[in-house]
Amino acid sequence: MKIIIAIDIIDGKCVRLSKGDYSTRKTYFDDPLEVAKVLEDGGIEYLHLVDLDGAKASKIINHRTLEKIAGGTNLYIDFGGGLKSAEDARIAFDCGARQITGGSIAVKKPEVFESWLETYGSDKIILGADCKDRKIATHGWLETSELEVTDFIKSYAENGVQTVICTDIAKDGMLQGASEELYKDILQEVDIQLIASGGISSLEDLEKMKAIGCHGTIVGKAFYENKISLRELAEF
Repeated sequence: MKIIIAIDIIDGKCVRLSKGDYSTRKTYFDDPLEVAKVLEDGGIEYLHLVDLDGAKASKIINHRTLEKIAGGTNLYIDFGGGLKSAEDARIAFDCGARQITGGSIAVKKPEVFESWLETYGSDKIILGADCKDRKIATHGWLETSELEVTDFIKSYAENGVQTVICTDIAKDGMLQGASEELYKDILQEVDIQLIASGGISSLEDLEKMKAIGCHGTIVGKAFYENKISLRELAEF
């Protein structure tokens, strides 16, 4: 199972939110490249870089931060947040993203998301399935749809999607454990590479995600709040 560290960006700084609420913003590093280098030096390979400004603005904003991290490290970066057009996707890849994640766009404009799959291939495009009470949420989690998360994932798996990042918004940033039952249910229904996101607080949580069969797990606040050390994450 891949360990993927999250760096969320607002105003060019590394921050974390709780339950996606922008008012809970806490800044951990002024320079995201600094923490990216620390991660790489500590043995981490995978980075989940989220443009929270872009998620609000519905267009890519922090691509220069992506470019700096991609140019200053050898981390394998997946980039998401606000990608809404062919131009956004092009900019992200040109700036060094190895994969991009589409969430809101897959709900609101499926034809655009599907065009990314055709243009770049399913190995480059991740489906973002962020949910609240098992309903898909969009636009930086500010809106909730009536789409059930498993049905949503299944529909895109049938259209070629291979990898899905699923975040339970109620768990995100709360350090109270991940949504074990949610991920079990998804993997029983759909054959995809599932990346768990939200709530990880300990090595025990990571063991649970591995046992379920998750392809990867995203770790954010647990790292920044020293609940799990960088050495432990790298060794895992």
